[in-house]
Amino acid sequence: MLIAVIAAMPKPQSFPELLAADPRYKREAYGFVFEALRYAHDTLGLGTDTPIEHLEQAPDDRAAAEQGPSGQRHLTGRELCEAIRRYAHEQFGYMAHTVLASWGVRTTDDFGNIVFNLIDIGEMSKTKHDKREDFNGVYDFETAFRRDYVIDPPRGN
Repeated sequence: MLIAVIAAMPKPQSFPELLAADPRYKREAYGFVFEALRYAHDTLGLGTDTPIEHLEQAPDDRAAAEQGPSGQRHLTGRELCEAIRRYAHEQFGYMAHTVLASWGVRTTDDFGNIVFNLIDIGEMSKTKHDKREDFNGVYDFETAFRRDYVIDPPRGN
């Protein structure tokens, strides 16, 4: 029923309105997705330059930090999910699953919902090829954040 209620509400125009309109995810989840996007670009070197004319929704000034003079570095949904997985491991270790769940994030589908919520309020942009479904089922959380997590002990001198 929550989905039907959200669909019937007017489209949020700002981040506070978004949090009120879609209570599934905490503020921290949105911030983490932005941090993971920066991690994908700066640390992992992911993203392709996308001319601004190929973007369906131009980002506002806050999101413009990722733009060059002629466009923006773009990730696919699958690439962003992988960057989020790696960043979560780096930030939270074995607790990543628990932390993400505490923010309302339990599947990669949730990352897609968060990204498209941010697109709706102009904080992120997309190309005509990007779909919310690109994030669906990219990996299983239990496997990605618990079973496949490897503790890397510090190495002595």
